[in-house]
Amino acid sequence: MKSIRDLYADTGMSYDPATAGCPIELGKKQRVSIVALGDVGATMLIGLRLLGAPVIQDIGIFDISGRNTARLEMEINQIYGPGDWCQGMPPVEVIGEDEIFQRDVVLFCASRGVPPVKSGEKESQERPGAGGGPEKPAVDVRMVQLEANREIIRHYGELARKAGFRGLFCVISDPVDPLCAAFLDSSGLEPCQIKGFGLGVMNARARYYSQRDARFSRFLTDGRVFGPHGDGLVVADSVRDYDDDLSLELTGLTRDANIKVRDLGFKPYIAPALSSGALSVISLLRGEWHYSSLFLGGAYLGIRNRMTAEGDQFEDVPLDDRLYSRILKSYQELVEIRKNMN
Repeated sequence: MKSIRDLYADTGMSYDPATAGCPIELGKKQRVSIVALGDVGATMLIGLRLLGAPVIQDIGIFDISGRNTARLEMEINQIYGPGDWCQGMPPVEVIGEDEIFQRDVVLFCASRGVPPVKSGEKESQERPGAGGGPEKPAVDVRMVQLEANREIIRHYGELARKAGFRGLFCVISDPVDPLCAAFLDSSGLEPCQIKGFGLGVMNARARYYSQRDARFSRFLTDGRVFGPHGDGLVVADSVRDYDDDLSLELTGLTRDANIKVRDLGFKPYIAPALSSGALSVISLLRGEWHYSSLFLGGAYLGIRNRMTAEGDQFEDVPLDDRLYSRILKSYQELVEIRKNMN
């Protein structure tokens, strides 16, 4: 049986995040910047205000709309309760673009918008042998987003380079993993300074369906998710006793969960903003296990990991050959996407 570390030998990559170092000082409260306060950024901000006190000192917010940040500065700072447990909620302040990289952690939520998806259409599909499921359509929404959003992130990469940024840059915008690579290539930062946050919500969505169908119940204790947020997602019903058919079915349900919300006429941003955003970022800053994307030499890949003073330690358990093959194919596709961007 192979494990994640075998990706190095099978792809010719050699970068080890576990020994790459840590760009922030764990154990102290961090100063955080948020770039772009749309639906995702504003919802994540609420989560960080409510739950971030143990690890966040304050939060600076930047958006191209000054009216939006002025409104959020007022409203978020007015979130408070009568109990002593509300003490220490991180205050929020409006910052300029030139102040973004003067803080410890930058959370990037900027996007040119999500292309419309008609009811009944799939936002992304898997190729057979990768994440599983039906044939892949001609258009993957997140790849359309990549074309629009990588120019935005390259701008901030240049800002980070000019500022000599030494902290941690976290990508929340889709498609998370390719945008991490685009920022790496444009900023000149070390790979360990960049992490992607899109997989937390996929774990939460897989749990949602596993709580409602006893066939998937093993996911609640032994299940894992790997790979990107959309096309290429890999869900394993169990890493101890892997069932390929059940895992492929659960992958499809998890991948298309956002379509169910869209079919009701709503944008599916609440769960991603909190599960992939606020809750995962707080877990990261606490040094706890969470889902985020790490650089493995050729591309960023979403896996379960935790940040330590020495570097990012990823979970490296033995994997069923079929599961490993799915992860390998997903990673190879991310490597190709990065090559095609340059």
